[in-house]
Amino acid sequence: MSMRKEGEVVCVTGGSGYIGSWLVSLLLRRGYTVHATVKHLNDEKETKHLQALEGAESRLRLFQMDLLRYDSILAAVHGVAGVFHLASPVIVDQVQDLEKELLAPAIEGTKNVLRAAKELGVRRVVVTSSVSAITPSRYWPADVVKDENCWTDVDYCKQIELWYSVSKTLAEKAAWEFAKEQSLDVVVLNPGTAMGPILPPNLNASMLMLLLLLQGCTETYEDVFMGSVHVKDVALAHILLYENPSATGRHLCVEAISHYGDFAAKVAELYPEYKVPRLPRDTQPGLLRAKNASKMELGLNFIPMEEIIKDAVESLKNKGFIS
Repeated sequence: MSMRKEGEVVCVTGGSGYIGSWLVSLLLRRGYTVHATVKHLNDEKETKHLQALEGAESRLRLFQMDLLRYDSILAAVHGVAGVFHLASPVIVDQVQDLEKELLAPAIEGTKNVLRAAKELGVRRVVVTSSVSAITPSRYWPADVVKDENCWTDVDYCKQIELWYSVSKTLAEKAAWEFAKEQSLDVVVLNPGTAMGPILPPNLNASMLMLLLLLQGCTETYEDVFMGSVHVKDVALAHILLYENPSATGRHLCVEAISHYGDFAAKVAELYPEYKVPRLPRDTQPGLLRAKNASKMELGLNFIPMEEIIKDAVESLKNKGFIS
């Protein structure tokens, strides 16, 4: 039984991003009317690819939103039945102003979006978290496959300055706290490294990771990688969580729990013409591999790693990032 009603209006925060753009595209194709938020309405890099989507002319409205300006959130959420909260800063390099650039938008921004959803009577909020809120976790039993019960060790991440993981973990915890206190229907998606065809003009962090690998980068992403997932599967998973009334809790979203070394070896095998480095097999010490790790029992058959890589590399070629 689906919760969806014909012509329903939903809001996607961070609608111009890599996953957000695919989510907006799939929602429009399914007949939804979408309020998509962007940082700057007058920036074509954020708006042009969305306005070109099928169905956008009649059923897409763009809103300029600042996660720390509550009135801008209210405007975007007004009149919608559901909210997909994807907007959160992704800064994996050095952060100049940690609180202002990363932590406040992620944590306070999530609370603001949920507060607006509660105030305006939204039926369900799907929050996009990450495997960064599941791993690294020092105290997880070594012989148990990581799942939705596993939480990132925030103190460890602070020690090694893994601030993105700190931001995602604290934001998700804040979401659960708010949902409990305010009786708001919240479900959470924890995607792995999303890759595949690119809709926006800019490269996101996960596709940049692949590009750097093709160029010979030997980084192993020891504390952040847990498996890859096709960007279309991530977008579809959001919709399945929204439409399925029985969906609750957290949902790990990876094609399989694997090591970055497995991923790099597959890229090297499929694309021998690039200088893909030989990495150790076990790049994530102690991470147990698992084929069907995701409990997405919502009718989602994950696209396998080989196809994820092919779609992603071909898109990098088509967009001119590699020749």
